[in-house]
Amino acid sequence: MNRQAKKYAGCILLLVIFVVLDQLTKGWAVRTLQGNADIEVIKGVFSFHYLENTGMAFGLLKNQQLFFYIMTAVILAAVCWFFVKTPPEKRYLPLLLFYTMIAGGAIGNLIDRALNQYVVDFLYVSAIDFPVFNVADCFVTVGCILLMIWFIFVYKDEELSFYSFRKKNDGAV
Repeated sequence: MNRQAKKYAGCILLLVIFVVLDQLTKGWAVRTLQGNADIEVIKGVFSFHYLENTGMAFGLLKNQQLFFYIMTAVILAAVCWFFVKTPPEKRYLPLLLFYTMIAGGAIGNLIDRALNQYVVDFLYVSAIDFPVFNVADCFVTVGCILLMIWFIFVYKDEELSFYSFRKKNDGAV
């Protein structure tokens, strides 16, 4: 198996694991939390709180499912483009992991929206009254943050030239 094939196979396996983990935790939340009192994990700090979210964080864009479908398609297309452009070299494996995390989270929430017309959220940081979220949201957020950190602090601009939209100059006039 060549490097390119290994890159795709490994990331597809990780993608499946991320989506399954998200769906299993949401299934647990439905069975355990729906219609029941919150489960306080750390008093006054963190609890499991069931919420059917038809929008996004802070209650924004409620019942705008078409918007979420379109945005998810755009995000997944962009992630796929970056993924395909990224060389399969060890130096760039973190980027592939981050793209896979973002895609896994996007697909996890897309499954909920397609099946239920809402996303199951259940993780609540009460210490700061943060919006209730889920494992897919964690994958997307952590993947995006790590991606930014790597772009800003790890790679030099010239190391990322494979992402350029410009045609390579072959020296011809």
